[in-house]
Amino acid sequence: MKRIGLKLFLVGQGAFGQEARDNLGALEKMFPEYTFDVEVIDVLESPERAVEDRVIATPTVIKYAPLPVCRIVGDLSDRRRVISAMGLRAAEPDGADE
Repeated sequence: MKRIGLKLFLVGQGAFGQEARDNLGALEKMFPEYTFDVEVIDVLESPERAVEDRVIATPTVIKYAPLPVCRIVGDLSDRRRVISAMGLRAAEPDGADE
């Protein structure tokens, strides 16, 4: 299975952050051939993490694995752009992508 490493930066439990979580969950269902390792970071609780990763707006998702690194700012509602930015591809029916 292919692994996608993500960091999701949020502020508290606000609606905009929850929408980003929900949209990320929908992506996980759309691409069952990938394993999504998602670390959720609340910048109110861990502001140093936002500084380390140079996050200046929330919600922000950083895809760090596989390379290249990709940053997406917003609620992830534009699925086509998110899928393209993350380099996700659905598995070929005959397994040709393996």
